[in-house]
Amino acid sequence: MQEAVVEEEQQEDQPTCQLIERLEGGSISANDIKKLRDGGYFTVDAVAQATKKDLGLIKGISEQKVEKLQEAAFKMTQMGFTTATEVHQQRQDICFLTTGAKELDGLLGGGMETGSITEIFGEFRTGKTQLCHTLCVTSQLPLEQGGCEGKAMYIDTEGTFRPQRLLEIAEKYGLDGQDVLDNVSAPRARCHPAHSSAHRAPSERTYTSRLRPRARRRVHRSPTHAPTTPSISCSCSCRRLA
Repeated sequence: MQEAVVEEEQQEDQPTCQLIERLEGGSISANDIKKLRDGGYFTVDAVAQATKKDLGLIKGISEQKVEKLQEAAFKMTQMGFTTATEVHQQRQDICFLTTGAKELDGLLGGGMETGSITEIFGEFRTGKTQLCHTLCVTSQLPLEQGGCEGKAMYIDTEGTFRPQRLLEIAEKYGLDGQDVLDNVSAPRARCHPAHSSAHRAPSERTYTSRLRPRARRRVHRSPTHAPTTPSISCSCSCRRLA
């Protein structure tokens, strides 16, 4: 009886996301794992939820191998059905974050739902970034004020994250600005040192260019001909400068 309890506790502690390397063993070789990764499968759940037809399209994976892969994946994942009672209990933990606009909250059925992915799209300067900054603050509000008393992570890919804006929104909701900043995490993305000039103010930018061999020859221009302005580009999130 004690062994059964220990085994049940180990299953609960088992991570929900398991890498496909855990499938290796028995009739499944390391070469099979490599083929799965090359085919775009990186977790055990992905293999278990894939159709046999999709797995069979992977180069080097036969029909017999597909059966063995999914059989091993099924044993390591919790797939099947659950009761409506369990689903209802899970839904009790969901919060609805206010967007700061009552009309928008009404359209969304109470606000942004936690535990799910919400995509926001629109034209340039329609308030998408503003809404994301607002949610970073409202997520820290008490439940009765449309928050969830939690924290936020802001993944910035365009260099639009502004902590100063969080302070302004925090003041609107009566929150301590420093506490709000401490509860928001942002990636430590940095540009290559050679591209650091791209993040300076426009008046401080240093324009550099790399001459190609064909461009080294002299070109005679008339005095009225305006010289071209070199440009730099960055492979990360920097914008191209002209």
